[in-house]
Amino acid sequence: MRRAAVAVAAGAMAVSLAACGSAKESGDKSDSSSSAKKGDAIKVGLLLPENQTARYEKFDKPLIESKIKELTNNKGEVVYANAKQDASTQNQQVDTMITNKVDVLIVDAVDAAAIKNSVQKAKDAGIPVVAYDRLAQGPIDAYTSFDNKTVGKTQGEALLKALGSKAKDGKIVMMNGSVTDPNAAQFKAGAHEVLDGKVNIGKEYDTKEWKPENANSNMEGAISALGKKNIIGVYSANDGMAGGIITALKAAGISVPVTGQDAELAGVQRIVAGTQYMSVYKPYAPEADAAAEMAVALAQGKSLDSVAKDKVDSPTTKAIPSVLVAVTSLTKDNIKDTVIKDGVYTVNDICTAAYKADCDKIGLK
Repeated sequence: MRRAAVAVAAGAMAVSLAACGSAKESGDKSDSSSSAKKGDAIKVGLLLPENQTARYEKFDKPLIESKIKELTNNKGEVVYANAKQDASTQNQQVDTMITNKVDVLIVDAVDAAAIKNSVQKAKDAGIPVVAYDRLAQGPIDAYTSFDNKTVGKTQGEALLKALGSKAKDGKIVMMNGSVTDPNAAQFKAGAHEVLDGKVNIGKEYDTKEWKPENANSNMEGAISALGKKNIIGVYSANDGMAGGIITALKAAGISVPVTGQDAELAGVQRIVAGTQYMSVYKPYAPEADAAAEMAVALAQGKSLDSVAKDKVDSPTTKAIPSVLVAVTSLTKDNIKDTVIKDGVYTVNDICTAAYKADCDKIGLK
């Protein structure tokens, strides 16, 4: 693996549903044959976890909706709900989807363990479930996400590169994600695999609900505990938290490398300005496409063999058919070749008046 994980163009991972082959039934025969008779007129339930992170409403939802329309000749219906970071709300949303008799569910879990019983309810009702972005527990039929351990490794490697020969001259702070998110544990494990023994970790936090304000409060505590002269870098698991962290650092007069993830617009602008060192660019189109393709195939009783090339184990289910998408380390050096090239943002989106001078310095025009 290169120091920065292999980049994948947004279209490269898209897999044609037409290649799914014969309509091989999966799961219970009566459920599969009933779904298959519907053809393209299927109802897909889409449950996303929160709306504080920009990606879900701006990218994931419209991409999934668009792909399902494409795959079903505009006959497929998407029923959408957002849990707004509340696991109980999401469980109620699953119940509603079951009552509404959706043919398949795509679920990005707020809490991977808390949703287990709801996944079982859906299964008992003959509704297959695709775990999206986070590996929910329970009898999941399919899963798509990014290679999450590699995300953590990519962040750790970037931080080491930024620190260079000063990697042990002080202490870093690790700001991990929420303990309710299984992805956070994988990011954390990947980062530790790279960083342990090469840096001194002064303070480490698991940030409640991934909230920037909680990361800000944790960072203030770390600065107080460690002393501002002793902090040389911050591992932040995503861009939202990086924003809260950088606010605390600025208030204390500290300028050090900070990592991130998701390539949020504000994160990219901080990278341009030099207050954030990097983010992890995750091309959402191939992840959304894979979720849509697997959902449509399951609803129509078709095999996932040609779509899902990987197998992943959850704490409750083994060998889940999966699609794992690669990621890229995003720095000021490759903004043009990643988020701009893939059409995620335009130069004008990034280089607003506040960032025009910074954009000019790095040749972003």
